[in-house]
Amino acid sequence: MKTHKIAVISGDGIGPEVIKEGIKILKKLSPSMQSKLDFIEYDLGASQYLRTKEAMPQSVFQEVVSSDAIFLGAVGDPRVPPGILEREVLLKLRFDLDLYINLRPCILYEGVYTPIKQKTSQDISFYVVRENTESVYAGMGGFFKKGTPDEVAVQEDINTRKGVERCIRYAFDFCQKRGYKNALTLVDKANVLTYAHNLWRRAFEEVSKEYPKVKTNAMYVDAVGMDFVRRPEIFDVLVTNNIFGDILTDLGAIISGGLGFAASANINAGEQPSKYSCHALFEPVHGSAPDIAGKGLANPLAAILAGKMLLQFLGEESPAERIDHAVRKAIQSGKIFKPESSDTQISTSAIGDLVFSFL
Repeated sequence: MKTHKIAVISGDGIGPEVIKEGIKILKKLSPSMQSKLDFIEYDLGASQYLRTKEAMPQSVFQEVVSSDAIFLGAVGDPRVPPGILEREVLLKLRFDLDLYINLRPCILYEGVYTPIKQKTSQDISFYVVRENTESVYAGMGGFFKKGTPDEVAVQEDINTRKGVERCIRYAFDFCQKRGYKNALTLVDKANVLTYAHNLWRRAFEEVSKEYPKVKTNAMYVDAVGMDFVRRPEIFDVLVTNNIFGDILTDLGAIISGGLGFAASANINAGEQPSKYSCHALFEPVHGSAPDIAGKGLANPLAAILAGKMLLQFLGEESPAERIDHAVRKAIQSGKIFKPESSDTQISTSAIGDLVFSFL
């Protein structure tokens, strides 16, 4: 059997609590897999930074990127200035490994509360494909006359033909493989961002010719935000740039049960992947939530569902479906959530145990 090395970065705050439950599920499924999973723990994040002033030493980075995939809890701690841990751990891995696809499911499971009145699990079932390495997140920009009344701050929106096209092509492939509505929506602001999003529109139209079975349309981002709330049932797969994707996916998470369900895959899906062997990072995106850390209040379902996405990436479709089935059964038991709420009524470990029992 092939062995996949999985680098585990539990991180800060509630990260270790939720990742523990995710790994518990993955280990339970191990005997039914076609390959073995070898979990290697790395102590990275706030504790590492406070000891050494390095969030991720280069020697450790080299070990992490030699794995087959990364399972990340969360980074962020009030004792560390904002942005340091995110930049030196998450963003470094994302950019150095060229994880140019961020895939976010927005799936409302039956029995889960949504703040949108009269919408059900039949209405909220879509994915957002977000370009993950360009746009304003590329960090191009600077200050002029900083600290004076005449200060100018510039942050450049970087869009390359290569980056845009490979993201769009992945979205078409994913939409076609999903086989749900075979409908792909481009999200942009082409009426205002006339250069960058003209590139997105042209690339989208050209690539669409290779996928005649996929229905396409383009919508402005503000209209999409409204329709996430007004009529989410019209969406199947959406593709968009980095910053729009960042905002829309959190809105998508809230309408599909909250950040406790927000699993995420960061993938290098190219034919010529990065120079490192690691091509994917999986994480719950709810953050480190230091205010509830250690209290057993965190919802681990996002981490468990991120584990499902990890198995799908490794080609372990059957065990991945078993996770999905077990999560649905655990929710339908009525034991996890308070009535008409996304708030949990049992502990983090108890939720993990409940899912475990339905595998």
